[in-house]
Amino acid sequence: MTLPLPVKRLPHAEDLPLPSYASAGAAGLDLVAANRADAVIALEPMERALVPTGLVVQLPAGYEAQVRPRSGLALRHGVTVLNAPGTVDADYRGEIMVLLVNLGRETFVVERGMRIAQLVVAPVTTVSPFAVATTDETGRAGGGFGSTGLS
Repeated sequence: MTLPLPVKRLPHAEDLPLPSYASAGAAGLDLVAANRADAVIALEPMERALVPTGLVVQLPAGYEAQVRPRSGLALRHGVTVLNAPGTVDADYRGEIMVLLVNLGRETFVVERGMRIAQLVVAPVTTVSPFAVATTDETGRAGGGFGSTGLS
């Protein structure tokens, strides 16, 4: 199924490509940096920066977009999306921004047009919470982080 996605380019991104899939089986659209060409973003180790994409999307009701890291940036440079996945709600009409963090050992430079993140569009399930006195018992019960072991 292909879902139409209206995308507005802001003035600082008019010469940049719209998000696109890098391969036929890709789940995420590549997002590119829309910082000014003369304003590279240098991320020192352990620094974070909000990187503009110059895009506004109009998601249909019942959908969200998730801003996710690119695996190559994480592997090769230690650069990832800090609040991954960042959620873009269907009623948000502001610029999509990517919060990058450099967990690597070297300075990482974000240049205009560089692929910096992925955007995955997915359906949203809403729920109606209601109060109960007890919940069903399970074998795991309240076991939290690491309670099921490694193997």
